[in-house]
Amino acid sequence: METNPQIINDLAPKKFGRYGKVWLVFLLLMILVSFYAYGQQLIKGLVITEMRDYALWGVYISNFVFFVAISLVGSLITAILRLSGANWSTPLTRIAEIIAVAAIIMAGLTIIIDMGRPERLFYLFTHGRLQSPIIWDVIVISTYLVLSLLLLYYPLLPDFAILKTFFGKNTKPGKWYGRLALNWSGSEKQKSLYNRSIRILSVLIIPVAFGIHTVTAWLFATTYRPGWDSTNFGPYFIAGAFVAGAGSVVTIMFILRKTNHLEAYITDLHFDKMGKLLVLLCLVYLYFNVNEYLVPAYKNTKEEAVHLAELFTGEYASLFWLAIVGGLIVPIVVLIFPRGRKPIPAFLMGMLVVVGAWWKRYLIVTPTLLHPFLPIQGVPENWRHYYPSALEWIITFGTLAMALLIITLLVRYLPVIPIHETAEEKGIEELKKSKRT
Repeated sequence: METNPQIINDLAPKKFGRYGKVWLVFLLLMILVSFYAYGQQLIKGLVITEMRDYALWGVYISNFVFFVAISLVGSLITAILRLSGANWSTPLTRIAEIIAVAAIIMAGLTIIIDMGRPERLFYLFTHGRLQSPIIWDVIVISTYLVLSLLLLYYPLLPDFAILKTFFGKNTKPGKWYGRLALNWSGSEKQKSLYNRSIRILSVLIIPVAFGIHTVTAWLFATTYRPGWDSTNFGPYFIAGAFVAGAGSVVTIMFILRKTNHLEAYITDLHFDKMGKLLVLLCLVYLYFNVNEYLVPAYKNTKEEAVHLAELFTGEYASLFWLAIVGGLIVPIVVLIFPRGRKPIPAFLMGMLVVVGAWWKRYLIVTPTLLHPFLPIQGVPENWRHYYPSALEWIITFGTLAMALLIITLLVRYLPVIPIHETAEEKGIEELKKSKRT
């Protein structure tokens, strides 16, 4: 089936406009400032942070858990929906894959940033022990990164071949796309191998994605602390990751729809479908939150009571209710109505979900560390509180900027909507219409 030239013209990567260049410069400046801050941390050590023996995990680990959560969107959109035959998700698959790759890369880098002696990372591979959940995390993160890259790259092969012809075989972009296409010709043998490989990757990435979130949850649950002492943490993290990932897709797809003029391809139907999916995921995650806090509140042990009081009415109450009400309840109430699933309100709710998801990870990490079952005796009072230092915030914002930079560059050089699949689906639709008439 020949690809419609109009579709190729609409979906082919385009150069940055004026606002795109400003955005790129802004991200690069943020990253450069964060490199300086991280250089100070390397020179002076973690003493420049506010992490101490109580809050030994701070904003960096919160950020790591957030990136891991966002990365699950790759398996949600590109694997689960693809395998279930939800064809409406085709324009969103590449967006989800790009977000997943950027997030999992930054999750790995954030762990290195959190290390006081990053050169010792090598010892994880030479002296690692399988008894340690940290080794499991390294294994599943590495495996998930490889599978995510393959799931992003392999469906691009037909598109690279199309772009080689579109830009011209002898042009610089055409040559690059030609090399990346790996001699794709669209033969029946290639198509058979292509479809089978994508199905295999889609099946493989689901257990690995579930594994990475479960292992990350176990890193907390196997540490004896109030708030983490739960067998619920595995599914709790997975449910939260689905919510954060779906919210990020809704946010990014709205931005790309506007900046790349993709209204004909990312339609109101996609926002409606993603809005319904987000409502379902938020309801599931809200259930896990009720379960996570109701049971300890009912048992009301001394340590758990102190921890819950800090969240419900104490020092962290404003952040807690922002994450629960703003990041879950408000999106459910808005998106449950058809008008709320229109592009603009859906975008705003997606933003709320993502912001709430980040602060939720901060609340999972910090308050628990400050209220251990066995408090350390005779420590300075400031050890019992944790507020990230300015350098910690700069480095954290730098990692978020790096994730956005990866997404921005991939969006610049890759077609954000699959050209080959979109053309096939539109061709099939037109064929059906012609038969009906």
